[in-house]
Amino acid sequence: MSNARDQVQRLLALVPYLRENDGARVEDVAKEFGVRPKQIIADLKVLWFCGLPGAQMGDLIEIDIEAAEGDGVIHINNADYLARPLRLAADEALALLTALRTLREVTADADRNAVDRAIAKLERAAGEAAAASEGAAAHVHVEPAPPEIAETVNRGLATKRRLHLTYDVPSRDETTERDVDPMRLVVSDGRTYLEAWCRLAEDVRLFRLDRIAAVKLLDLPSEPSPDATPRDLSNGMFQPSEQDLLATLRLAPPARWVAEYYPNESVEEGPENSLIVKLRVADTAWLQRLVLRLGGAATVLDPPGLTTQIAATAREALSAYDD
Repeated sequence: MSNARDQVQRLLALVPYLRENDGARVEDVAKEFGVRPKQIIADLKVLWFCGLPGAQMGDLIEIDIEAAEGDGVIHINNADYLARPLRLAADEALALLTALRTLREVTADADRNAVDRAIAKLERAAGEAAAASEGAAAHVHVEPAPPEIAETVNRGLATKRRLHLTYDVPSRDETTERDVDPMRLVVSDGRTYLEAWCRLAEDVRLFRLDRIAAVKLLDLPSEPSPDATPRDLSNGMFQPSEQDLLATLRLAPPARWVAEYYPNESVEEGPENSLIVKLRVADTAWLQRLVLRLGGAATVLDPPGLTTQIAATAREALSAYDD
């Protein structure tokens, strides 16, 4: 599906592309622009009626539309005034440069030169926006993964091969062995994750690169399940659901930051400048670690059973010091 805004942006880029690649095949153009061939045909039919204000029929853009519809090649004429490629706006250049600088931190050494060249070209074209992006990128911190881990994961993605992971799972205090079909790398909250189809869980999973103890490139093709869909991470890495446990915490002033840092259902002012926060918890072990880390600044009000578990864990930890 292509909306009107997408189509206008594509048309402005399509004309200079076709002038530089006269005789390009419809299928190749469609792959270049990430759409289906029938969408390119629809775009060409729109261009056929485009021209400068006051232009007559003979002055409008001319396209060999018949050959294109037959899945042939595309020829375009009378489009000199649209020959210059579409320039990036300042905010677009800023976003792209910041993204590239972030990408550079998770790119394998073999591919980093390509990213550096792209950054240099954009900096020359963007001018002042490039300087602004350097300031924004300075606030972007990506936790580095071991170079040999990042290199192998990137090779698995590039060659579309399966990976065998030795992965640390802190929430269960265990290390697991599993085969995964890599899908993509994502960066969230300064951490780099491999999104992959996990053959152990038979589902899409995210693996933090700095928690991968070892990785081996297998001589097998990466074949994610047809049902494997990349997660929508626009609202953050953790997206609670109605099935998750609803916990209520009382946060003393030193722990009020928790209400801003983690997604929650509600926040109310409590006694003595505390906050009463309700949040969904998919893993109770995570909540136990959080409360213990906060010491006496956080108290679980509900569910009562979780309060008992946390108290028992705290007593066990303290007894270790006595021993």
